[in-house]
Parts: sequence; structure tokens; C-alpha cells
Amino acid sequence: MTTDAEEPALTIDELAARAGVTVRTVRFYGTKGLLPPPVIGPRRVGHYGRKHLARLALIEELQRQGMTLAAIERYVRQLPAGLSEHDLAVHRAVVASWAPDVVETVTREELERRAGRRLGDSDVERLAAMDVVRADSGAYRVDLGLLRLGVELLDVPLSQEAILASRKALIEHSRAAAHELAELFRGEVSKRDTQDVKSLSAHMHPLVVQALLTTFQRSLREELREWATGPGAESESESESEAG
Repeated sequence: MTTDAEEPALTIDELAARAGVTVRTVRFYGTKGLLPPPVIGPRRVGHYGRKHLARLALIEELQRQGMTLAAIERYVRQLPAGLSEHDLAVHRAVVASWAPDVVETVTREELERRAGRRLGDSDVERLAAMDVVRADSGAYRVDLGLLRLGVELLDVPLSQEAILASRKALIEHSRAAAHELAELFRGEVSKRDTQDVKSLSAHMHPLVVQALLTTFQRSLREELREWATGPGAESESESESEAG
């Protein structure tokens, strides 16, 4: 069931099935404030959407990193208000980057269960092109850190070439930024003892990732705004301002 805006209106059972958790877990997260309340529809039935799915995926990733429930609650409370499902997906991808790469070999059935949806042959081929899965003697080697993001990209109205070019650009620029930041931190910690270095690294890693994420989101928003308005619209706006 979907709304006119193609926003899925899922019952709590459908939400739990898609997220791969139990209904009891969904209700528990709701009581803890980790999930926003559902939209109450006809006959007092609660409906959930993409933001709920994205938030459940983020919580799942935080748990995979070994975070306690209390730590997850603190993390969620610090998230900016009004995040879209895409913003939440980016947060989840960033959280996944804190952990070492996790690759598992699974069956097609298990791959679909992990993806939370049926996957056609063309979907699997596209995931393979994004280096998310790789066929391996009748099974599939899956990069679990990228699977959720790759599945979400299946529904993005972009060509495969554009997605791969975007991936290449992000990897190249993020590696360059990581190299420069590592050089800066190396100078700061070179004269400290091992314990201080470990402590600084543990505190700085999530902070740096969050700073990079926020900076990137703002820069991308500005680029998209300029692209949407165009030079002509900007000049027109400036002329109106001067006239006023």
C-alpha cells in the first residue's frame, strides 16, 4: 500500500518484515523514542514509511558496531530534526565506515533476506557493477557495509554510469581528505604515548566523520541550489534586491 506521493504506508508487521526485525522490537524502539510514531490512518491503524525503515537500518548498523542501547539513544537524540530517509542512509553508511570491511558468502535467498526485498537478475547485476556483491560458485560474496546503500540505489532514477562515476569521485576525494587529516593528526600525536594516541583516535574518528558528513551535505545543498536556480535566476534575484 502506498500514498499518492509513493510513500509506502506499511503496517507494523510489514515494517518489521522489511527491516528484518520483530514487531516486538519495533514497538520497543518506539517506546524508547528511537522511532517516530506512525501516522494513524483509518480504523486507527498505524502506518510507517521510508524514514522508519531508514532509521531501523541505522539502529541495526549502530548495534553491529557494538554500541549499547544507551549509546544508540544518545546518538539518535543528537541527530538533526527532520532528516530525510536519504540523510539517514548517509548516516548509516558513515557509521558502517567505522568498522572493518565485512564480507560474507551467502545464498540467493539469504541475499534477498539481507536486502529486505526480492532481487531480479538485473538488480543483482547492478549490485555487482557497484562492487556490492560478487557471484561465487552459485553463491554470492556480499559487502555487508555497502549492501543496504546499494539496494537503496536500485530505486534511484540515475543511470548505472552516473552512480559508478559518483562512487569514483567520492572515493577519490574522501581518500585525499583522509590523507591530509591523517598527516595533521600524525603531527599532533607523534610525541604522545600509546594510550593517549588510542584515546585521541577513538574520540576523533566519529567526530571527523560527522564533520565531513555535515560539510559535504551543506556543500552539495549549495551546489544543487545553484544548479536549480541557474546564473540567470541568480542575476535576476540580485537585480530585484538592488531595485528594492
